[in-house]
Amino acid sequence: MSFGEETKKAERGGIVCAGNLIVDRVHTLSYWPEEGNLAEILHQDVGVGGGAVNVACDLASLGLPARVALAGLTGADADGDLLAQRVAAAGVNIAAVQRTSEAATSHTHVMSLPGRSRTFFYHGGASARLNADTIDPAQFAGAGYRLFYLGYLMLLPGLDRLDGTGRTGASRLLERAKASGLETAVDFVSSENPDFAAEVSASLPWCDHAIINEVEAGRVAQLPLRKVNGHLDLQLMQHAAETLIELGVRKNVVIHAPELSLWQSVNDAPLITRSLRVPPEKIVSPVGAGDAFCATTLFGLHEGWSREKTAAIAHRAAAHCLTGATATDGIPTMDVLLKEREENA
Repeated sequence: MSFGEETKKAERGGIVCAGNLIVDRVHTLSYWPEEGNLAEILHQDVGVGGGAVNVACDLASLGLPARVALAGLTGADADGDLLAQRVAAAGVNIAAVQRTSEAATSHTHVMSLPGRSRTFFYHGGASARLNADTIDPAQFAGAGYRLFYLGYLMLLPGLDRLDGTGRTGASRLLERAKASGLETAVDFVSSENPDFAAEVSASLPWCDHAIINEVEAGRVAQLPLRKVNGHLDLQLMQHAAETLIELGVRKNVVIHAPELSLWQSVNDAPLITRSLRVPPEKIVSPVGAGDAFCATTLFGLHEGWSREKTAAIAHRAAAHCLTGATATDGIPTMDVLLKEREENA
């Protein structure tokens, strides 16, 4: 499939999803064991994951009326085959997915307890070798794509490291994307890297939209966004969003948390949108809910929707994602989400 292939109303643009390409093995545990103890794996699901893959597949599932493309690096192995087959079957253009024999396809063992959070054991593999020269944004711009999403920063060492000039590979890749005429969006992972703020901040001047969770926003802004009692501090949350804009984000900072989201646009008042409550018994796995929120936000940005409509639909997509076992299999079509919003207005 070539970059310029006419699919899904190509004249309407398209979204490129670049970054981590991962195979997820999601294990549902009987309980979380103490060190040295044994827990039973009640169920196992194999899916595809990583920011780029999840967002691309979610956009395809939602039915974006434009092209969706994936860009990144996998190993020349069975997991790479599985990932390519799954993503292509979803209707995503994989022409820019490269293979290497020098590293295994990135993979994660996700340990999940129903109704609770999840723990990740990750092998960087091929994605760790991704660098600023692996992907050429100009090819996508020339083919008429409109948005370039990069995720996850802080889980792509070849793009995250600061060089002697204070730049990162991610900042140079995003700068090239901007220079080619693409709008840019980034997402992070909740890394404990002590250089988190500095490495992320290097990319923000070439970022139009930052779509991140409250943990990541707090680490960039170096602010505690939760109070001692665990509740969100909305004042500090807004301060964090404003800090990201001061650091260079050009259009929108969207911070999402389990309880709500805060959407701060440049020169506009913040928009607070409450999340939908999902009964604990209906939650199969929390894996991928943030990516579902991100994908739906990109959908709304691509289609020119209002902040209010986009945020409301994004929360609905995240709620649906919680009912699926893997990061992508709980996502309905956009028609379903729009109908739900209308019925519950």
